[in-house]
Amino acid sequence: MEMLLKYLGTVAGVVLTLYIVPGLSASGGWTTTLLVALVWSVIVTVIKPVLQLLTLPITIITFGLFSLVLNALLFWAMAIIVPGFVVAGFWSALLGALVLSLLSWLIHQIL
Repeated sequence: MEMLLKYLGTVAGVVLTLYIVPGLSASGGWTTTLLVALVWSVIVTVIKPVLQLLTLPITIITFGLFSLVLNALLFWAMAIIVPGFVVAGFWSALLGALVLSLLSWLIHQIL
């Protein structure tokens, strides 16, 4: 039940991010939104920790700023994986990743 609530919180975060961030769009309705939330959950849970470990030296050199770039690149890669999800550019990906991460964290804290 807790996993379902976290997933629904991520779905709510994706919906709010699509409304807040310019340059993001999801054609295909709720199916695309649910798929974006699922793919983002898998990316954050499985792929991101491995990439953070691999890029640890450059993250240390840049005082942690490279982690923002890594988040943006993962968010941008999600547009390749999910059909109907469009990210206009790097800055939209960066802002989208920041907003989605903050909203998901906030929603998960409330739940």
